Amino acid sequence: MRILVTNDDGIFSPGIKALARAMAELGEVIVVAPDIEQSAVGHGITIRRPLRFKHTASAGLEPIPAYRVDGTPADCVVLGAHLKGPFDLVVSGINLGVNLGLDITSSGTVAGAMEGVSLGIPSVAVSLDTVHMEELDFTYAAQAAQTVVRWVIEHGLPEKVLLNVNVPAERPRGFRVVGLVDRYYQDQVVEREDPAGVPYYWIAGEPIEESKAGTDLWAVRNGYVALTPINLDFTDSELVPTLKKDLEGA
Repeated sequence: MRILVTNDDGIFSPGIKALARAMAELGEVIVVAPDIEQSAVGHGITIRRPLRFKHTASAGLEPIPAYRVDGTPADCVVLGAHLKGPFDLVVSGINLGVNLGLDITSSGTVAGAMEGVSLGIPSVAVSLDTVHMEELDFTYAAQAAQTVVRWVIEHGLPEKVLLNVNVPAERPRGFRVVGLVDRYYQDQVVEREDPAGVPYYWIAGEPIEESKAGTDLWAVRNGYVALTPINLDFTDSELVPTLKKDLEGA
């Protein structure tokens, strides 16, 4: 079992160290991660400049081989699979902060798993709620990742499907298989002025605390590990017949 581990917080993040060591108990692990933090970059691929792929002993992961890339999480998976593959699994994380609801579309952590799926490799993304943590503790997140990955090794995953795992800050009460919440952040734009009086803008937002039962936000807020299968087939099959009838041949 060969496992490619990546993230979006960068190769020096404590989360990727915890994940790599947990995965090393299940198979051969190679780490390929961004050289700097790449949070919220989504599923970007670098095509307009060359990329560097460098062994990085200073990541503190020895004897696990670790390589850094001056690109996005998706870049890391592409290069890792090409230069160090083949792999049986891609596992991305452990992210510093949850990736819930439609925020998965901007998450670099989830994008690493998405790229794995697009390459035909079963993939899992793992994130930890760190907002209320006084000290970072990846113990339960690493255990949850091991549990989920063991299941994937035994049962496999359908094509185009990844598993998104979000772990609460406290000791989990168990797992809940849930859907995505509609929104996790209430977006806002903060306008300010630089010393020359020219306006600039911060895109910000406040987390939404309440959610109906059965969503990933509800599960994490109630102390459960939220496990959500994400299907990358975005086709709205229900609308296809209507569009065919009304527009084909127009």
